[in-house]
Amino acid sequence: MDHSHMDHSHMGHGGHGDMDMGGKCNMNMLFTWSTKGLCIVFSGWQITGTASLIFSLLAIVLMTAGYEAVREASRRYDEHTRKLVEGRRGGDDLTNGVPEESSSLLGSGRISSSSANEQKFKIVKATLYAVQVFYSFFIMLLFMTYNGWVMLSVAIGAFIGYLLFSTSSPTKTAACH
Repeated sequence: MDHSHMDHSHMGHGGHGDMDMGGKCNMNMLFTWSTKGLCIVFSGWQITGTASLIFSLLAIVLMTAGYEAVREASRRYDEHTRKLVEGRRGGDDLTNGVPEESSSLLGSGRISSSSANEQKFKIVKATLYAVQVFYSFFIMLLFMTYNGWVMLSVAIGAFIGYLLFSTSSPTKTAACH
């Protein structure tokens, strides 16, 4: 079947690996250093010149360093609560790590207060974990611009964040979560 008569000029091909996003943003699917039409995650976060590029790259460095701060805060909170819970297991309301029900008339059928505190600790830890997961996926989206400047900024931010905030060895890679 001969298709040579078909006109495809209206399709707006931006070359191999590019997807034209209405003339405003280009989404590269191949590694590039070009900032022409570069939008970072949102169509409103578009690089329009040197100043917006520098500001955006600095913001990405700060965001990525912030991720390391959240990871370290989560580690510290986890260690703090672990010590508190282990200290209570020395004889308060727990027997072999299992909360006992109160035997008083007022507290009949209720879980002890230390167990309620453990629930609060777990909720805070789960919240910190959710923030880390969201943050890491956002950083992944930054990296998926396939733009060398953005990727380099993510790496620099991770480096700076680790230097400033981390007190432990890098046991976990910067995978999505």
